[in-house]
This record gives sequence, C-alpha cells and structure tokens, in this order.
Amino acid sequence: MASASSAFAPQAYLQAQTRWRAVELAFWLSCLLPFVLFPNYLVLASQIAITALFALSLDLILGYAGIVSLGHAAFFGLGAYSAGLLAKHGWGEPLSGLVLGAVVAALVGYVSSFVIARFRHLTLIMITLGFGLLLHELANKAHWLTGGADGLQGVRMWPLLGAFMFDLWGFTAYAYALIVLFAVFLVTRRLTNSPFGLSLRGIRENPVRMPAIGAPSVAHIRKIYTLSAAIAGIAGALLAQTTETVSLETLSFQRSADVLVILVLGGAGRLYGGFVGAIIFMVARDRFSGLTPQYWYFGIGVLLVAVVMFLPNGILGGLARLAAAWRGKAT
Repeated sequence: MASASSAFAPQAYLQAQTRWRAVELAFWLSCLLPFVLFPNYLVLASQIAITALFALSLDLILGYAGIVSLGHAAFFGLGAYSAGLLAKHGWGEPLSGLVLGAVVAALVGYVSSFVIARFRHLTLIMITLGFGLLLHELANKAHWLTGGADGLQGVRMWPLLGAFMFDLWGFTAYAYALIVLFAVFLVTRRLTNSPFGLSLRGIRENPVRMPAIGAPSVAHIRKIYTLSAAIAGIAGALLAQTTETVSLETLSFQRSADVLVILVLGGAGRLYGGFVGAIIFMVARDRFSGLTPQYWYFGIGVLLVAVVMFLPNGILGGLARLAAAWRGKAT
C-alpha cells in the first residue's frame, strides 16, 4: 500500500498545484486597478506587464531548469526587431507581429539550444553572455536593416483588432499587454504543473541523476529553452508595438542583467516571482530616477543587497516562509 500511495503522490501534487487559489485571483483582479485608480500611469503599467512577461520567460529556464543566462535579451530583441521591421515595411497588424516575433525568437532559441543543453554553470553563463553580445554588435553593424545606434524608425502600428488605436495615455497598450501576459501565463502555469515541469525541477536539482533514471534531460532542456525564447520574443514584440520604436537597448546586456535582478527580487521558480519583481523593480526605478536621474541604480543596488541578505529566496520565498511559520503556530 505504501508503494501505491507514493506512486500517486506526484499526481496528487500536480492536481493540488493546478487549483486556483484566492490570492491568485486577487492578484489578477488587482491588475485591473490601474485603469480606475492610476489612469495617468497606464504607460508605466504596460511596461511592467511587458517586463513581467520577459521575466516569466527567463524564469522557465532559470527557476525551473537551472539554466543561468546572461544573454536572454537576445531573444527579446529579436522579437522586437521582427515585429518592428514587419510594421515598418507596411504590415502593422499587431497580432501578426506577435506571432512573427515568437517564431523568429523560437527558431534562434531552438538552434542555440543544441549548444546550451551541453553545458552547465560558468561555461553556460559565458556562452549565453557571448551570444547576447554578438547579436547586439551584429544589430549595431547592420545599420541598413536595424537603424544601428539610431534605432529602428518608421514603425507604425494599425489599430488592435481593427478598432483600438494605441493612444498616448497607454490604455490600449496596457490592456493589450495584460491580456497577452495572462494568456501566456495560463500556458506556462499548466506546463510547469505537469510531469514535464516536474522533470525540469529534477534537472535543476540534479542534472546528473536525471539521465541515469532514464529522463530525456537534453531533450527537455531544448524544449524549455525554445519555449522560453519564444515568450521573450513575444515580450519584445509587445514593446516594439506599444512604443512604435526599437532600439539597440532591447538587445543590451543591461536588459539581460535587469531581468535577472527582477527574478532575484521576486523569487525564481515561482511563476509569480517575475511579476512581483517586475512591479518592484519598475516602480522603484521610476521613483529613484525621479529623485536622482543619474544615480538611481544606487537605490536598486541597496534594494537588491537587502533582499539577497534577508530574503535569499526572494520576496515570495520570504512570504512563503512566514506563511509556513504562521500555520505551524496555528496548529
């Protein structure tokens, strides 16, 4: 009987994880509040939603598969340039740009995954960093295509679904970004709470043992890396469409580092960690840059050091420990 119950333990765990909790519903409902309470900050809210989507893409490989990347902005930039170039050359339909950004980033991610799946730790970090820097320099040199340091000009988007213009106040941009974020989240939530998601956690915890028990670790890494690249491409395409411009900054190392900081702040491997980290990082950046435009990173640095020292598993990890301690006292 013991062996039978242990065999059903993974299924019971996955079923429990797929149930929606009240705090999750409250979180998504709270995402609608900027439309009512903060209409002057809808542009910032759309940027937070896009950044959260980008953080979600990195969380899939870092938080679940243990793949550390310092060049993830390469896929973000590929998505941004793909959607931007499509609009610049006469086809400004937003959903088509999202699909193109996802496909281009996924193709590059799939090809590079054959290299990524072979390495771990410091070697992997250097490979991803080098790949990101290489793509950034290629975009800088290809001025005829990308606009180089001047950025891609002439991006003009059509109304969303033929009816909703991208207004200056960010109403359409935030609604669009939030819907896309929620749709992608539903897919990733289902994926991570599946046997495939459990396999990824096993690869993260012990990449040597998983192949020994017959798990196709290399294939799983390639799949999740390709999916992560596609989601990053969607985030980049969203940025290009909502701002109607694409710059080299979308491919920069700084963007890769920022999204890693966001995951550290929120908590990697928790899906919502990227969301919480994105909100904190973007709001803090907006506040700090308003106070000291040249030294706002000092405030971010202090915040990061404090979280790493006192909440090593991120803010969500700290809240989970507090909740567990509270339940322990209650019982």
